[in-house]
Amino acid sequence: MEKRIINPWEWGKNTNSAQAVDVKQVEGTLYCSGQVALNIHGVPSDEDMRSQLIQTISNLEQLISESDYECKNIVRLNVYTTSTQDFFATCMDVYVPFLQKYGIEQATTLLEVKGLFATLTVELEATVVK
Repeated sequence: MEKRIINPWEWGKNTNSAQAVDVKQVEGTLYCSGQVALNIHGVPSDEDMRSQLIQTISNLEQLISESDYECKNIVRLNVYTTSTQDFFATCMDVYVPFLQKYGIEQATTLLEVKGLFATLTVELEATVVK
């Protein structure tokens, strides 16, 4: 697999994402459903957004690993949250290190939504290649 990151504007280097990701010679593509802070019994978390993001990332890592893919090959990562303000205020110290841990440079969309399932406040939707 060949991956090329495209950031045509200088400001794009400061967004924790890429403006585009060009991928060639792909062996497979994994389209992950939105992952949220559910425990192993499927019970949604009622903790704060930061704690939910930690669980959500853990769930996403497990899904990708058990699918025989690697987090470093995430090419698209969409974030849905019930409050972008809360996400930026309380979650960046979790989100950015997750990206850095794997060297992820992904196309992304951050979207505030009216609500998520039950008490959930953040959801991650990924596309991974190999």
